[in-house]
Amino acid sequence: MAISSNQAAGQSFVAVHVQLRAAILTGEIAEGAVTSQAALAERFGVGRTPLREALRMLQREGLVISQPNHRVRIAELSGEDAEELYIMRIALEAVAISITVPLLTAVDLAELDGLMAQMDHYLKLRDTLGYREPHRAFHHRLVYAAGPRVGEEIDELFDHSERYRRRFGAGGSWETRRAEHQAILDAAAERDPVAAAELLARHYLHTVRLVFAELDPERDLARLRQTVAIVAPGAVDRL
Repeated sequence: MAISSNQAAGQSFVAVHVQLRAAILTGEIAEGAVTSQAALAERFGVGRTPLREALRMLQREGLVISQPNHRVRIAELSGEDAEELYIMRIALEAVAISITVPLLTAVDLAELDGLMAQMDHYLKLRDTLGYREPHRAFHHRLVYAAGPRVGEEIDELFDHSERYRRRFGAGGSWETRRAEHQAILDAAAERDPVAAAELLARHYLHTVRLVFAELDPERDLARLRQTVAIVAPGAVDRL
């Protein structure tokens, strides 16, 4: 079947959006970098029109900042942005996991076990790229019952937090991370939404401490503490 010019343009826009977004999130294009639309069009082998559409999407997402004369700046990483990011992640996911845990089925729990096994496999191979997808799916499965719109927002926040994890080496010990994931899964299997939300918050606050130790060690995370005290009070001691 022939593809119309409009369909081709749409496919081109989707492709460049995916590629450019991935390059920003992984740090392939550095935060704070300034470039031109012409340079990006040449780099990704696309026309100016689909590139502009992709950039509009990325600008709405907060990953790029449009500048005069068709210049583009990649959004910087900052303590302000990181704190807001984790305020949103913890607030949304603590509520979403509390909604989801009582509804998890045996099939859901089996899939979560399988995702844990996949994460183990990729970490043994030191394949952090392969690890990312089951890790993302694990967290997504724990919040799916909150609804698709909430899930999409959580997925976007997950992606944005990866910029900070990669830049500031916040992976930490896999043994510690694995224990945190397993504890969350155990609470979910026991149908304990309060414990699951608290353990999830503790898991994210582990990352927060690692990130801010390098990014902005003097920052007072008062707003984040207040958020945790509301949605997962048992985890507030981790800040």
